[in-house]
Amino acid sequence: MVGIDLLEIERLERALRRRPRLAERLFTDDERAYAAGKARPGQHLAARFCAKEAAAKALGLTAWAFRDIEVVATGAAPRLRLAGRAAQAAAALGGATVAVSLTHTETTAGAVAILVNAGSAALDE
Repeated sequence: MVGIDLLEIERLERALRRRPRLAERLFTDDERAYAAGKARPGQHLAARFCAKEAAAKALGLTAWAFRDIEVVATGAAPRLRLAGRAAQAAAALGGATVAVSLTHTETTAGAVAILVNAGSAALDE
């Protein structure tokens, strides 16, 4: 299964300015720290927001917590750490993992997530 998400960066930046605690609800401490070290933190948070949405779509989640999906910066391609309902969904799909690719321009962020290593029953659907 595949998930994709796009977001206007300014939309997230406005939301974070209006509700400063929103970042704590959406992003882990490590995600916020990573973005804080960048010239335009909102750009990197927006890409992470998209990664979480794309992963949730790939996992078939309808109800989940944003902090259940964490984008981990590895120095190379980012990877996802799943917890809560996201981890349960991956386990139900035969121990699936989710590969993710993030991107952004000056105005738009996006991500694509793909299930890998899923049990054959999940792939046959």
